[in-house]
Amino acid sequence: MVEITAAQIGGWLGQYLWPLFRISGFFMLAPVVGSQLVPARIRLMLSILTALVLAPVLPAMPAIDAVSLNSAFITIQQVLIGVAMALALQMLLQVFILAGQMIAMQMGLGFASMVDPSNGISVTVVSQFHLMLATLLFVAVGGHLAMIEVLAESFIVLPVGAGFISNNALWSIMGWFTWMFAAGVLMALPAVTSLMIVNAALGVITRSAPQFNIMTIGFPFMVILGLAIIWATMGNYLPHFEYFTRDALDMMADLVAIR
Repeated sequence: MVEITAAQIGGWLGQYLWPLFRISGFFMLAPVVGSQLVPARIRLMLSILTALVLAPVLPAMPAIDAVSLNSAFITIQQVLIGVAMALALQMLLQVFILAGQMIAMQMGLGFASMVDPSNGISVTVVSQFHLMLATLLFVAVGGHLAMIEVLAESFIVLPVGAGFISNNALWSIMGWFTWMFAAGVLMALPAVTSLMIVNAALGVITRSAPQFNIMTIGFPFMVILGLAIIWATMGNYLPHFEYFTRDALDMMADLVAIR
């Protein structure tokens, strides 16, 4: 008769449970699956399925008593690691929301806002357009597969029980916000610069000819020009997106690699 000890059961559970906690934390904020449009039950099922697929190829998990204080500490630790890694990819989407916000304000559509169903906040229609396009491109270029690959490699670089993210890596998160704003400005720069020049020209016309009601044509002209510039710059959208996606995946990988 085959005897199964409590230690064996604990080892089997640990091999799947510890990866599940990190994966669940990651899927809470990850692009596409972390959206409010995806029910929590679906995210949980995806987390369990991913853990079942990855667990057999991951390094052996540490033997830790499941009801000990150390077990609770490691559980919280793994969830926070997953959330921090997903934050890097959320920064990627925020780049395009920020770019759309700047373009909308410059072209006079800052008041035209709508509720983003993916996160429940109010954004401009231009930002929503950029967000939808970025999300579709993320899936089209295989970003969802790349993020799972980086997540799986994190168990090798930073195994369960090997400690938390280093202080240097935590400080690097501050640099992510700088990167996000710089990338957003870079995306919006062609449209913002063009619209700013046109705005200045309209201001000069208004100043030189006060009797000329520039507002009657200025606002619709700025909106049409802004839409035309967005259309004209779509050709460079994919190269910029791929470049920023690589940066975000590198930041995600470096978070657990920096010691």
